[in-house]
Amino acid sequence: MKASTPALVTLEQLGIDYVAHTFDHNAATTDEIGYGRAAARALGVEENRVYKTLLAQSDNGPVVAIVPVNMQLSLKALAQVLDAKRCEMVVARDAARITGYVIGGISPFGQKRMLPTVIDESAVLHTTIFVSGGRRGLDIEVGAADLIDALHAALGAIATASD
Repeated sequence: MKASTPALVTLEQLGIDYVAHTFDHNAATTDEIGYGRAAARALGVEENRVYKTLLAQSDNGPVVAIVPVNMQLSLKALAQVLDAKRCEMVVARDAARITGYVIGGISPFGQKRMLPTVIDESAVLHTTIFVSGGRRGLDIEVGAADLIDALHAALGAIATASD
């Protein structure tokens, strides 16, 4: 696939193998179950293999947190991994400004600047996982180890069961 987003350009520059998966973004479904779960459903993939890219603020600045779409981010656990006092979610408009991506299309690759990244440890249970490709309706399937290495990410138990 021709690189059409900064995420895909970055993957190609790094020589990382990936498979781009496009799907119809359905606003009604997204409103009902969220971007990540809607992507999993549209792609026919188990929710525990599709990961969402979230932006939090720690004592030391913004940080990327990547967790399965069927889980939620534990800000307390994220702070512990970062050895920070506390973390809080970044508001949507600031997340878009900081990353350069629209909400629902934030990719861990190709952001405006490389931020400290923590990935939920469950990622290593899968050979490949899905993350946003940089726009709504585009997910990329990438090796979990490649994701961790390319982002210089820390692993931690940062996901908790969704309510």
